[in-house]
Amino acid sequence: MMNILNDIYSVFWVDLHILRRHWKSTIATSLVLPLLYLIAFGYGLGRGLDVDGFSYLSFVVPGIVALTAFSTSFNGAASKLQVDRLYYKNFDELLMSPVSLYSIVIGKSLIGVIRGLISAIAIYAVGLVLAPTILVRPVFFLILLLACFVYALFGMLVALVINSHHGMSNFSTLVILPMTFLCGTFFSLNQLPVIAKAALFFLPLTHSTELLRSTVLGLSFPWLSFASLIAFGAAFFIGCVMVLKKLSI
Repeated sequence: MMNILNDIYSVFWVDLHILRRHWKSTIATSLVLPLLYLIAFGYGLGRGLDVDGFSYLSFVVPGIVALTAFSTSFNGAASKLQVDRLYYKNFDELLMSPVSLYSIVIGKSLIGVIRGLISAIAIYAVGLVLAPTILVRPVFFLILLLACFVYALFGMLVALVINSHHGMSNFSTLVILPMTFLCGTFFSLNQLPVIAKAALFFLPLTHSTELLRSTVLGLSFPWLSFASLIAFGAAFFIGCVMVLKKLSI
């Protein structure tokens, strides 16, 4: 176990060292868009509105936190890995090192987890000021950690499969951008037809949004979304390992 932890830390240390050198600009840029969403949709357009019996501001804060965790964790893991693979060309050296593929997957995804946690917690703190009625529970941070890890694995898998910056840009436009607005972040899924709601169930952001929202609003815990988010994480992890096995041959 200690050898595995040492391998994970060895892989993670390089990315962490870079984050420590540029953490201010990295965190600042990741907070701009979520803050604009929070101010424009929550505090601007949503004032005086109610959704599912809650003020719109209280309703939208956990959604924007989930969105921040998603975008920052995904981009944090994906962009760093793509730069290593396509620009610096040093990822192949890591594959040839005596480090297990499982340690590589976890180590490379941790940078996305750290970035996602920092940005999401910062947005949550702002949300507490704007909407003091939302709850603070320890389970919220556990779910946030799980969500960040799932999305970092997702970003790593996409970065391993897509071999160009142009391809990554197209994926973000065609997949990530629609998920941003369609997974219940800014509106209640109860307003959608049954077919549309069932289709969104197959997107991971839907489940993290439901989980975080139920936690801070005191709603019943959606165990199905919890199981689904774990299933997504397991699928992304297995996918990363399988792709790395092909790359290391």
